[in-house]
Amino acid sequence: MFFVISKLIGLATTPSTLFMLIGVLGVVLLTLRRRRKGIALCTTSILLTLAFGLTPLANVPQAILEDRFPQPVIAEPPTGIIMLGGPVDVDLSPARHTTIIDSAAERVTETAVLAVRYPQARVFLSGGTGHFGDPGANTESALTKALFVNLGIPAERIEMEEKSRTTAENARYSLEALKPRPGERWLLVTSAAHMPRSVGAFRAVGFDVIPYPVGYRTFGLSRLFVFPDSVSNGLGLVDAATHEWIGLLGYWLSGKSKTLFPAP
Repeated sequence: MFFVISKLIGLATTPSTLFMLIGVLGVVLLTLRRRRKGIALCTTSILLTLAFGLTPLANVPQAILEDRFPQPVIAEPPTGIIMLGGPVDVDLSPARHTTIIDSAAERVTETAVLAVRYPQARVFLSGGTGHFGDPGANTESALTKALFVNLGIPAERIEMEEKSRTTAENARYSLEALKPRPGERWLLVTSAAHMPRSVGAFRAVGFDVIPYPVGYRTFGLSRLFVFPDSVSNGLGLVDAATHEWIGLLGYWLSGKSKTLFPAP
């Protein structure tokens, strides 16, 4: 049920969608000859789209998330590397007979780099399909494992779970599969903006991980005055950040994270 609710809330709270709906409502009011309210809503829609689509404002909510956990100093080889699902398109990949990776591709590339750098470390993939019902054969973990094998990582070295559809399930199923022992050091690889929610979820189930953020989309809080390349890029940045902020609130309220904004 939590999975279904989270998906519905995500659809309803996407800023770019909300901005558009405000404009649509304004047009409807104009056709109903409610001129003043119609113009006000249309103007609001345009201003919000421009403000978050073409100005540095788009960077702020994302940069706060990305700067929360710094890159770790790895003093000794880790026990293992956990990569959270997200970058692999489980629908397009089998349709095109190749592994399709989206904008979160650094989760895959950095995990592969770490696997080569630490040849004794276990490699664990956590990710189902993110769909309703039976995940089927084409899970993110299965597709990523096949890609890693093609990159030269031995298949017997790669472990995985294929049931998780949310970050909270990533944490729970990873704990069940790996059963970490005291003193073990597990690197958690996921997008930098997604790291606060991920760490909160893993801490909530009692799995102490070492955050290894990747996939940055901003220059950070020290350099916010950067304009988006296009309206779609700016709004995409705001949409992604809003998804994470709402996720943080939802996880805290539902007990899937012990703190609202997990810190190092």
